[in-house]
Amino acid sequence: MVAEKYLGDLSQFKLFELLKPLLIDRSTGRILIRGKESGEICLESGDIIHAKTDHFNGECAFFSLMGLKSGKVVFDSEFIPREKTIPIETEQLLLNWSSRKQEFEKIFELIPSGSCVFRLSIQTDGRDKNITADQWNLLALTNGVKTISEIGKILKWDDYKLLKTTYQLIEIGLIEAVEDSKPVQKRPVGENFFLLLEKELKKAIGPVAPFIIEDKLEEFEQTRASFPNEQALSLIESLSAEIPNPFKRNEFIQVMTKALG
Repeated sequence: MVAEKYLGDLSQFKLFELLKPLLIDRSTGRILIRGKESGEICLESGDIIHAKTDHFNGECAFFSLMGLKSGKVVFDSEFIPREKTIPIETEQLLLNWSSRKQEFEKIFELIPSGSCVFRLSIQTDGRDKNITADQWNLLALTNGVKTISEIGKILKWDDYKLLKTTYQLIEIGLIEAVEDSKPVQKRPVGENFFLLLEKELKKAIGPVAPFIIEDKLEEFEQTRASFPNEQALSLIESLSAEIPNPFKRNEFIQVMTKALG
């Protein structure tokens, strides 16, 4: 039995529209968003207990995913959530999202990921600026080299505090993005991975395997040549859902995850 159920495309629906029926039905499982930006939201009896993106975890990850405007969304009803990064009640989480939605849209516009790098700005207005202790601590570590994620780990801050304080310093005009900084380059899995992937999937479901792989790549908005290593496990999980035989499905997952090493 295929566990994943296609819910919709974020170019046509808001994520909340796809999430709402699962909350009402008190569902347990994992929502997966696949595209140029990917992530997951885990439910336990209708409660949102975990959210994750490539750059954030918990509440900030949830806010980030709720603002996505592209990507395919599926629901894995057989997934048993084990990680809990959202300790608050779902009602409070949704209230927070509703009240902070515009705030986070502005934040993510200036700070799209944890890999962003900032440096001190040259002050040309001659005005004194008052800052808080938290702003000073972040400012002291902003050197044009460290990413904000690295700074957050040093300060032991949660994502919300890190993003909000960084945004405040940008607004005050004390820091600016490093213009020539580039996002961390994602390492592609390589052609050997896809050769093995196709071989093992053919063993499980036959000659239709290459076409299913291409469909999944389209869902992820990626190509074989550029498919990032960071999303390889998600691709394996997605393809395994197409294998109806439980024994063959488990064997496929074991072989492919071992190959990732």
